[in-house]
Amino acid sequence: MWRELAPIGRHDAGGGYRRYAWTGADADCRAWFRAEAESRGLAYESDRNGNQWAWHGVTSAQDIAPGSAVVTGSHLDSVPDGGAFDGPLGVVSAFAALDELRAKGVHFRVPLGIVNFTDEEGARFGLACVGSRLSSGGLTRAQARELRDAEGVSLPQAMERAGHDPDGIGPDPDRLSRIGAFVELHIEQGRALADPGILAASGARGRAGVADRTARHAVGVASAIWPHGRWRFDFLGEANHAGTTRFEDRRDPMLTYALTVLAAREEAERAGALATFGKVAVEPNGVNAIPSVVRGWLDSRAADEETLAAVVAGIEDRATLRGRADGVQVSVTRESRTRTVEFAHDLRDRIARMLGGAPLLPTGAGHDAGILSASVPTAMLYVRNPTGVSHSPAESADEDDCVAGVRALADVLEGLAC
Repeated sequence: MWRELAPIGRHDAGGGYRRYAWTGADADCRAWFRAEAESRGLAYESDRNGNQWAWHGVTSAQDIAPGSAVVTGSHLDSVPDGGAFDGPLGVVSAFAALDELRAKGVHFRVPLGIVNFTDEEGARFGLACVGSRLSSGGLTRAQARELRDAEGVSLPQAMERAGHDPDGIGPDPDRLSRIGAFVELHIEQGRALADPGILAASGARGRAGVADRTARHAVGVASAIWPHGRWRFDFLGEANHAGTTRFEDRRDPMLTYALTVLAAREEAERAGALATFGKVAVEPNGVNAIPSVVRGWLDSRAADEETLAAVVAGIEDRATLRGRADGVQVSVTRESRTRTVEFAHDLRDRIARMLGGAPLLPTGAGHDAGILSASVPTAMLYVRNPTGVSHSPAESADEDDCVAGVRALADVLEGLAC
């Protein structure tokens, strides 16, 4: 499965992946998912929001009693030039875990589902977890219709061009009500499992005990997801000639933006949080022209809601203050915000026990499991990542650890569904 999926959407120059929602690469990934489902005799469905489902034990979701199904899976799309594991490892492992259980001849007492959530990364339309947000009601139909990519193509237009009817997008409470538990396997986006001292130093669940437990495990269990969000900073200045305009006569938004980037690092470090300007757009974007507009997108995450709000407010205040000195107008628009996710403690702790006391790991990364947690009991498994690198072609996991992840997922599914 991994070999068949690996070439899809790979960018030859950098070796990373460009699997953006509702593009040709995405269509190839979706075709791969459907083929894997049908080759196993699973009932295949694509829901109103484009999420793909494969069911064992029923012919469709409508046959499932409320709160009974156990579902696993993740996503197949990528960030720009992303790695091979973020998302796909969870989908591939889901099919492999089902194969393991069937080979053992276990009896399924409830339906088992495998899902590929669409547009998890938000690389094309700027909002993460679109498929799960729509299904859970976290993104309204009206809001979704306003999403546009860099070329101005709206989400409904992109869906229609890809052969999916966009008229039905929106909340899907009937489908979600049939799920009793959702478990997402994911590569760890950090090095806590590879370097137990990192988690021990954080003080989470004790020190030496965490380090000892983590050192023995290739797989961990998610405890919580930090609150996080995305904010667009617009810096409005005045275009002018780079070679003839004196510094004192300039209204240069790039200068204000650059100092805001530094301020974001300082504010986040002071608070023990994270803040990153990872995307920027410049107008008119000429080498010999002072820009008229600079737009920068801030991603910020923190251990609690109050800290996150304080960090973003501090960055905005410093940007505004610097803008006044530079003659630059600054405005800030919140584009998304996800609150703290505490995974269902009973499910989380039960899974940790199933896996022999696997360590509990917090994360700053958002996931479909986090979005669904408001509607469905959810949990996550993390597979050890030797470098901790993610959202990069350098993202990796050892084959033995991936196998350990499949077996751990199979054990969890057996305990929940068999």
